[in-house]
Amino acid sequence: MKKLAFALALFVVVNTASAQTKQEAKVAAAVESLKQAMIDGDREKLNDLAADKLSYGHSGGKIEDKATFVETIASGKSDFVSIDLSNQTIAVSGKTAIVRHRLTAKTNDGGKPGAVDINILLVFQKQKGDWKLLARQAIRMPQ
Repeated sequence: MKKLAFALALFVVVNTASAQTKQEAKVAAAVESLKQAMIDGDREKLNDLAADKLSYGHSGGKIEDKATFVETIASGKSDFVSIDLSNQTIAVSGKTAIVRHRLTAKTNDGGKPGAVDINILLVFQKQKGDWKLLARQAIRMPQ
Protein backbone atom coordinates (compact mmCIF):
# COMPACT_ATOMS: atom_id res chain seq x y z
CA MET A 1 0.00 0.00 0.00
CA LYS A 2 2.87 2.38 0.83
CA LYS A 3 4.44 1.69 -2.57
CA LEU A 4 1.16 2.49 -4.30
CA ALA A 5 0.78 5.75 -2.36
CA PHE A 6 4.38 6.72 -3.15
CA ALA A 7 3.91 5.89 -6.85
CA LEU A 8 0.70 7.93 -6.95
CA ALA A 9 2.38 10.89 -5.21
CA LEU A 10 5.33 10.69 -7.60
CA PHE A 11 2.95 10.57 -10.59
CA VAL A 12 1.15 13.72 -9.37
CA VAL A 13 4.44 15.58 -8.80
CA VAL A 14 5.82 14.62 -12.22
CA ASN A 15 2.60 15.55 -14.01
CA THR A 16 2.35 18.86 -12.15
CA ALA A 17 5.95 19.69 -13.07
CA SER A 18 5.26 18.78 -16.70
CA ALA A 19 2.16 20.99 -16.79
CA GLN A 20 4.21 23.88 -15.39
CA THR A 21 6.93 23.25 -17.96
CA LYS A 22 4.37 23.23 -20.77
CA GLN A 23 2.98 26.59 -19.63
CA GLU A 24 6.46 28.07 -19.34
CA ALA A 25 7.19 26.85 -22.88
CA LYS A 26 4.02 28.52 -24.14
CA VAL A 27 4.99 31.77 -22.43
CA ALA A 28 8.50 31.52 -23.93
CA ALA A 29 6.89 31.09 -27.36
CA ALA A 30 4.76 34.22 -26.75
CA VAL A 31 7.91 36.16 -25.80
CA GLU A 32 9.63 34.99 -28.99
CA SER A 33 6.57 35.95 -31.07
CA LEU A 34 6.54 39.39 -29.43
CA LYS A 35 10.25 39.86 -30.14
CA GLN A 36 9.79 38.95 -33.82
CA ALA A 37 6.69 41.13 -34.19
CA MET A 38 8.67 44.07 -32.77
CA ILE A 39 11.52 43.50 -35.24
CA ASP A 40 9.08 43.10 -38.14
CA GLY A 41 6.81 45.98 -37.07
CA ASP A 42 3.91 43.56 -37.55
CA ARG A 43 0.84 45.56 -36.49
CA GLU A 44 -1.55 42.58 -36.60
CA LYS A 45 0.72 40.34 -34.53
CA LEU A 46 1.45 43.11 -32.01
CA ASN A 47 -2.29 43.72 -31.61
CA ASP A 48 -2.84 40.00 -31.14
CA LEU A 49 -0.09 39.56 -28.54
CA ALA A 50 -0.94 42.63 -26.41
CA ALA A 51 -3.74 42.66 -23.88
CA ASP A 52 -6.33 45.40 -24.29
CA LYS A 53 -5.27 46.89 -20.94
CA LEU A 54 -1.54 46.83 -21.72
CA SER A 55 0.71 49.10 -19.64
CA TYR A 56 4.04 49.42 -21.49
CA GLY A 57 6.74 51.18 -19.48
CA HIS A 58 9.99 52.51 -20.92
CA SER A 59 13.26 52.86 -19.02
CA GLY A 60 12.96 56.65 -19.19
CA GLY A 61 9.60 56.65 -17.41
CA LYS A 62 7.27 56.99 -20.43
CA ILE A 63 4.22 54.72 -20.24
CA GLU A 64 2.15 53.67 -23.26
CA ASP A 65 -1.19 51.94 -23.65
CA LYS A 66 -1.80 49.21 -26.21
CA ALA A 67 -2.75 51.51 -29.09
CA THR A 68 0.31 53.72 -28.59
CA PHE A 69 2.68 50.77 -28.19
CA VAL A 70 1.43 49.10 -31.38
CA GLU A 71 1.46 52.34 -33.41
CA THR A 72 4.95 53.32 -32.24
CA ILE A 73 6.42 49.98 -33.35
CA ALA A 74 4.28 49.40 -36.46
CA SER A 75 4.86 52.94 -37.80
CA GLY A 76 8.62 52.59 -37.45
CA LYS A 77 8.87 55.48 -35.01
CA SER A 78 10.56 52.95 -32.75
CA ASP A 79 12.40 50.65 -35.16
CA PHE A 80 14.13 47.52 -33.86
CA VAL A 81 16.65 46.15 -36.37
CA SER A 82 17.58 43.26 -34.09
CA ILE A 83 16.73 42.10 -30.57
CA ASP A 84 18.67 39.63 -28.45
CA LEU A 85 17.29 38.33 -25.16
CA SER A 86 19.46 36.75 -22.46
CA ASN A 87 19.24 35.59 -18.84
CA GLN A 88 15.52 34.91 -19.28
CA THR A 89 13.48 33.51 -16.42
CA ILE A 90 9.81 32.58 -16.54
CA ALA A 91 7.57 31.98 -13.53
CA VAL A 92 3.97 30.89 -14.07
CA SER A 93 1.34 31.21 -11.36
CA GLY A 94 -2.13 30.27 -12.55
CA LYS A 95 -3.11 32.61 -15.39
CA THR A 96 -0.20 34.97 -14.77
CA ALA A 97 3.39 34.67 -15.95
CA ILE A 98 6.34 36.84 -14.98
CA VAL A 99 9.21 37.02 -17.43
CA ARG A 100 12.52 38.75 -16.79
CA HIS A 101 15.37 39.13 -19.26
CA ARG A 102 18.10 41.37 -20.55
CA LEU A 103 17.32 42.96 -23.91
CA THR A 104 20.08 44.18 -26.18
CA ALA A 105 19.06 45.61 -29.51
CA LYS A 106 20.10 47.60 -32.53
CA THR A 107 17.64 50.33 -33.42
CA ASN A 108 17.04 52.76 -36.26
CA ASP A 109 14.64 55.27 -34.72
CA GLY A 110 13.92 58.13 -37.09
CA GLY A 111 16.76 57.01 -39.34
CA LYS A 112 19.28 57.28 -36.49
CA PRO A 113 21.13 54.03 -35.68
CA GLY A 114 21.30 53.25 -31.99
CA ALA A 115 21.76 50.55 -29.40
CA VAL A 116 19.69 49.48 -26.41
CA ASP A 117 20.82 47.51 -23.35
CA ILE A 118 18.11 47.21 -20.69
CA ASN A 119 16.55 44.81 -18.24
CA ILE A 120 12.91 43.96 -18.84
CA LEU A 121 10.03 42.73 -16.69
CA LEU A 122 7.07 41.35 -18.65
CA VAL A 123 3.75 40.24 -17.18
CA PHE A 124 1.65 37.93 -19.32
CA GLN A 125 -1.94 36.95 -18.59
CA LYS A 126 -3.70 33.92 -20.03
CA GLN A 127 -6.80 35.19 -21.82
CA LYS A 128 -9.11 32.82 -23.72
CA GLY A 129 -6.31 30.24 -23.88
CA ASP A 130 -3.60 32.61 -25.17
CA TRP A 131 -0.80 34.38 -23.30
CA LYS A 132 -1.21 38.16 -23.72
CA LEU A 133 1.28 40.85 -22.71
CA LEU A 134 -0.42 42.76 -19.88
CA ALA A 135 2.50 44.83 -18.59
CA ARG A 136 6.09 45.63 -19.46
CA GLN A 137 8.65 47.68 -17.58
CA ALA A 138 12.16 48.43 -18.82
CA ILE A 139 14.94 49.29 -16.41
CA ARG A 140 18.25 50.87 -17.38
CA MET A 141 21.31 48.74 -16.69
CA PRO A 142 23.11 49.69 -13.47
CA GLN A 143 26.11 51.95 -14.04
